[in-house]
Amino acid sequence: MAIGDILATTTAEELMMTTSEATESTTTHRGALLTAAAAAKVKELIDAEGDPNLVLRVGVVPGGCSGFTYEMYFDSTIDPTDIVNETDGVRVVVDAASADKIGGATVDYRDGGLQGSGFAINNPNQTRGCGCGESFC
Repeated sequence: MAIGDILATTTAEELMMTTSEATESTTTHRGALLTAAAAAKVKELIDAEGDPNLVLRVGVVPGGCSGFTYEMYFDSTIDPTDIVNETDGVRVVVDAASADKIGGATVDYRDGGLQGSGFAINNPNQTRGCGCGESFC
């Protein structure tokens, strides 16, 4: 299953975690971090793609009721202004324009069994989400 398929079935509400659910330290980072579970899943998906040069790009784009939505996809290009962090050999990249809205965020992967699986983002910069669970500000 491609990351796009997993992300397509993951709502913004599922992508948002409370601060108490964070699994990484509270140290502020400019980019995003991956938990060990997220790194393992992303590595599995990159291996399935067959291109070891792929990175996970996480960003924020305008949209939704509250103003912004997350985007995650594989990319093979890293811009000199991108912020790159690595967890267990997996690189996660955040573009400079998204850094102020997603800096310090942690991407996790939950295997929910019958309840569904997907990626979740704990974003300390998020002040609220919308009622439909598709966006944040």
